[in-house]
Amino acid sequence: MDILKSKRLDHLKYEIRGPVYDKALALQNQGYKITSLNIGNPAAFGFETPDEIVHDIIVNIRNAQGYVDSRGLFAARKAVMQYYQNLGVKNILIEDIYIGNGVSELISLVMTALLNTDDEVLIPSPDYPLWTTVAGLAGGKAVHYICAEEKDWAPDLADMEAKITAKTRAIVLINPNNPTGAVYSEDTVKQVVALAAKHQLVLFADEIYDKILFDGTAHHTAAGLSDDILIITMGGLSKNYRAAGFRGGWMILTGAKHKAKSYIEGLNFLFSTRLCANVITQYGIQTALGGYQSINDLVAKEGRLNRQMNLAYERINAIDGVSAVKPKGALYLFPKIDLTKFNFEDDNHFVMSLLEEQKILVVGGQGFNFKGNDHFRIVFLPHVEQLGVALDKIALHFENYRK
Repeated sequence: MDILKSKRLDHLKYEIRGPVYDKALALQNQGYKITSLNIGNPAAFGFETPDEIVHDIIVNIRNAQGYVDSRGLFAARKAVMQYYQNLGVKNILIEDIYIGNGVSELISLVMTALLNTDDEVLIPSPDYPLWTTVAGLAGGKAVHYICAEEKDWAPDLADMEAKITAKTRAIVLINPNNPTGAVYSEDTVKQVVALAAKHQLVLFADEIYDKILFDGTAHHTAAGLSDDILIITMGGLSKNYRAAGFRGGWMILTGAKHKAKSYIEGLNFLFSTRLCANVITQYGIQTALGGYQSINDLVAKEGRLNRQMNLAYERINAIDGVSAVKPKGALYLFPKIDLTKFNFEDDNHFVMSLLEEQKILVVGGQGFNFKGNDHFRIVFLPHVEQLGVALDKIALHFENYRK
């Protein structure tokens, strides 16, 4: 008898590592060199974790042999607490801080602790698809609110409120946004918080890119913006500190914790069942948050990340029939294809043909739960020279398919 997968998986997807990615692996196994612009993996493009963080992890490695508190090392949690205190967030206790194996694990834990069957969560479209996938795995339903491209991908607050029902339990805010590179204004963040408070919803704020900001853009955290609702804010080492493989993430609970005693009990239970997050990486969190912030050099006007972002933005927009909003943060561009000018059926056709013919791997917009079929996401992590070659090939591919 065949062993079948769970029916819960039937309608779930994660296209960042989906069929096109599998095709890329097959091509690599045939000897082809693939330029992977599909995933925000800094180390793959020469962005190394700062030596100070690596050093402190190595020095403490013998201290990391045993389990620790399921919520994390005291020193790591204290560093996270002080980081948010320095941002002006008040009334934080050490018990409000949780350490996870990256934000990805934290997403799974907070959703699983909250959702019952058919409960709804408002998630942006386009989104980081793990939020949608995990909502489904937890038995809930992702309901996608519109982010408007013509308004620099800002959330459509009217659409968000129109989709709130008696089953809605939470709102997800991804800021800076993956995949669009949008960074929301202070007013926008406060309006989302106010909307969550009006309907008594939990707010999940994914802020993993909060230091990757361009052109003087400021980031405004959602943490601590309301005493009337529970706000769970997430960050980590993966992007700001180029330590994706270390799997170090954290979350902070602020606001109406007194209304969420049962939910917090559920969180503590789930955190206990996975024993603890990897201990080795936790020894680097205090160093990361308290040390020199080298990410500021990378995003400065002449910094490597800023130069790569500008190159990708300018070259993509130079292609007749392709346009992209300039990213204010994160590591991505989310261009739009005018399908009337090219012989592509949709974004999936473009992505697969680009891989097969130019050996460049990107992700189609539909992989980010975007209703349109005419966008794709490109990562601008390669060095300027390598990125320029990839952009030449992308431009050539569009010309080859031009009507």
